[in-house]
Amino acid sequence: MDNTNQQIADIEKELRELPHHKATDHYIGRLRAKLARLKDKEIETQTKNGGGGGDGYAVKKQGDATVVLIGPPSAGKSTLINLLTNAQSKVAPYAFTTLTVIPGMMTYKNARIQILDVPGLIEGAEEGKGRGREVLSVARGADLLLIMSDVKRIEAIERIEKTLNKNGIRINQTPPLVEVEKKLGGGLAIHSNLRQTITNETIKEVASEYGIKNGEITIKEKLTFDRLIDAFSRNRVYTPSLSVVNKVDSYIDLGGNKIGISATKEIGIKELKEKIWHTLNFVRIYLNTKDPMVVKEGTTLIQVVQSIGPEFAQSKTGAKIWGPSAKFPGQEVSLYSKVSDEMQIRFV
Repeated sequence: MDNTNQQIADIEKELRELPHHKATDHYIGRLRAKLARLKDKEIETQTKNGGGGGDGYAVKKQGDATVVLIGPPSAGKSTLINLLTNAQSKVAPYAFTTLTVIPGMMTYKNARIQILDVPGLIEGAEEGKGRGREVLSVARGADLLLIMSDVKRIEAIERIEKTLNKNGIRINQTPPLVEVEKKLGGGLAIHSNLRQTITNETIKEVASEYGIKNGEITIKEKLTFDRLIDAFSRNRVYTPSLSVVNKVDSYIDLGGNKIGISATKEIGIKELKEKIWHTLNFVRIYLNTKDPMVVKEGTTLIQVVQSIGPEFAQSKTGAKIWGPSAKFPGQEVSLYSKVSDEMQIRFV
């Protein structure tokens, strides 16, 4: 056992044996912060060791977004990616058919969406079982995760979500509303308009554990301890996900971000594509052409014009728009206006 693992084991043992009451809250908070930092260090090491190199795991991101298809062995991932894209992922009725990352490109509503089929994720993946570290490393770079299992192993979805969480991948969450302004001296000042259950002393202790000893910390949400740790950690990624239950007899929306499909019977594939599109927050805009440009919802017109080129953007001061969001055809708007789906734009 290396030094980091030994320290983690020692702290976990102390936390189990330490009595939990008000007098020990501050010390427990310090221990939990140190434990989280050590686990962050372990994740960073695993990411470096598992993310590149051979065996097909260094995949260049292409297209408008990258979706990683993740799940237990023999869940039907290869069949699904072959349906969605032009990939040629080997399909066979036994586990670990996919030994490398298989990329495919799905074109939907003019968006080019790269989908990566990775080896099946088994229990103990975060410890490296079944190429788990490599798979988790690829998952960290996704714009969207498709967590897929079959109808007989629905519980595997929850297990995978816990594995992702242990690896610093926060699915369907937003980053904590915590702003940190570092300073050269003067200690730490904590600001929040919300009453926090975590004491300022504990917040300062956690910040110090992450190397922040001077500055101002502004908190704009009611924090749990885990969210407090996430606010200071450097290795957290926040990724949307959809849960796909394969091998059902008919398409079913299971609520939230979970749907049922059949990859072999090609049931629910159209609905899944639409879910992927909406979860990626894509919209289509038209710039005096028949083919739309695909951008993210919330993109401003000034970002669009800058993406065309600096010389083109230099002379543009506004835009005229048509489409569902225009109050009238040819409405003049500022470049700070946000795009909407089916918007037609002429820069002026």
